[in-house]
Amino acid sequence: MEADLPTLKQAASSCRGCELYKNATQTVFGDGDPDARIMLVGEMPGDREDREGQPFVGPAGRMLERALEKAEIDRSSTYVTNVVKHFKFTERGKRRIHQTPNRTEIVACRPWLVAELELIEPEVLVCLGATAAQAIFGSSFRLTQQRGELLLAPDVEGAPWDEGQGPQVVATVHPSAILRTETDRAAMFEEMVADLRVAAAALR
Repeated sequence: MEADLPTLKQAASSCRGCELYKNATQTVFGDGDPDARIMLVGEMPGDREDREGQPFVGPAGRMLERALEKAEIDRSSTYVTNVVKHFKFTERGKRRIHQTPNRTEIVACRPWLVAELELIEPEVLVCLGATAAQAIFGSSFRLTQQRGELLLAPDVEGAPWDEGQGPQVVATVHPSAILRTETDRAAMFEEMVADLRVAAAALR
């Protein structure tokens, strides 16, 4: 019998595929509409997500909600997840500072993302940030050059779709990048909204 999302989430909760589980509070699996036509994939959970066990519930999640609303995409009708399901960080005093997952960690977590894609079968996939985009398209993908373009998901090994039958994909910045910037935050936000509008238009 094919697994459903709750079963998959339960299985992922005990994942030991890489070392990240040792320091993280818990696995943070995807969440949202199981019949979503649009799926959003970020890099990995942050501090708040690690503590609460839900994706995109911290400041980046609020930024994403604002952008989705402006792009006229109902978040409750989407499915949101991350390439890596455990928070990777370094401690600095009482703060836990985000660290970018490496290739080994991304590859170890890939089966969970593939399983989510197989169950959701989104028509449009939005990659939030370079890590997510490269997890789909490979390390040669350049977010600065290809963001906002409507692309067809590649026929990569393990992909849960037949050749040429994958979802359409739009890459944009991760909302945390907007929060981190000290200049042109409003402009970056509007660019993200424009990218999300490309995704929304692809559904029509």
